[in-house]
Amino acid sequence: MVSIQSKWRYLFMFLGVQLVVMALLSREGYQKRVTYFMRIFRKSDGGGRNLSASGSDVYANLTALARALPSSDVMTYCPQTSPFIRGPIHVSFPSGLTLAQVQRKNPLVVRGGRYRPPGCESRHSTAIIIPHRNREHHLKFLLYYLHPFLQRQQLNYGIYIIHQAGNYTFNRAKLMNVGFREAMREENWDCLFFHDVDLIPEDDRNTYVCDANPKHAAIAMDKFGYKQVLVLLQLPYNLYFGGVSALTPLHYLKMNGFPNNYWGWGGEDDDIGVRVSLGGMHITRPSVRVGRYKMIKHKLDKGNDINPKRFNMLAKTRQSWKLDGMNTAEYEIVLRQYLPLYTNITVDIGTEDGLHKPPTVAKPEPVVPAKPNQEQGKS
Repeated sequence: MVSIQSKWRYLFMFLGVQLVVMALLSREGYQKRVTYFMRIFRKSDGGGRNLSASGSDVYANLTALARALPSSDVMTYCPQTSPFIRGPIHVSFPSGLTLAQVQRKNPLVVRGGRYRPPGCESRHSTAIIIPHRNREHHLKFLLYYLHPFLQRQQLNYGIYIIHQAGNYTFNRAKLMNVGFREAMREENWDCLFFHDVDLIPEDDRNTYVCDANPKHAAIAMDKFGYKQVLVLLQLPYNLYFGGVSALTPLHYLKMNGFPNNYWGWGGEDDDIGVRVSLGGMHITRPSVRVGRYKMIKHKLDKGNDINPKRFNMLAKTRQSWKLDGMNTAEYEIVLRQYLPLYTNITVDIGTEDGLHKPPTVAKPEPVVPAKPNQEQGKS
């Protein structure tokens, strides 16, 4: 009897699906029907890779932003959800792109890479911190997409490039400590996004605002077929914090910022993830369909070789996190520039031995020659 009831149940379910499909196919004209049907049942390669190819132009509705001037002297708050958000963005890397072209396409961005929505008071203020050295080719593409991406979200934002001076081994995490401190000196930001220069966001529903807990935004990349990075790297879900991540100032203080002693590639992201946990917090993430990024292909940078000490250092994070972080970051500002598309801060962060200042050359003591008679007497 149970078997017969199960068969009837499956039959009714099958008929129900048939009716739903027929209803969908009868909604509109032929082309729209097929498109609607395929959106539901299509399974593109790599978990939806076709979204990037069919996404909208990130500059498509910026003209509407420029026209959104206030109707009175009193500014109202922007909507909770920006009406300019559209979802997937088409990302490509056109040859010959220049920073001058990016500047012309973003007329509302002011000195230092700052922006405020023209028609309303933003609900969020976000600083973008980008550790950098010798990656100008990648930077121009990131700025080309990031500025309109953030404007569509109606954010009050500023972009900071933290450039490591000299040729010593690259230290991403220490540069992020510098970026936090220098950005907060300029404005009381609600949220700080720490952003690799080679990652381009592909969906503007991935909002650059902070959550109640630290947020890891870059969870799916084209390099990995848009599969979840945590699964591919076989890392615990609550630890990985690389690529693009967000903290409020309070989050940053709770975890004592970032480690300063990871010189070279690897290890600092995992150390930071552990710090989040030790600070009594957990990591939040957007959905895989929203937290998507395209990576600009490149070889391992010169001066950023794999850190051979990273695993030994990670094993000691629980003992070292309160002793190494924002409370021990030493550096010297070499140059601060407020450029049209970003604020550039060139900084000397020293070496593994510490922050070296130019040595003081001691004056040699004068040598008094001995008298000839004395010299002869000694002999």
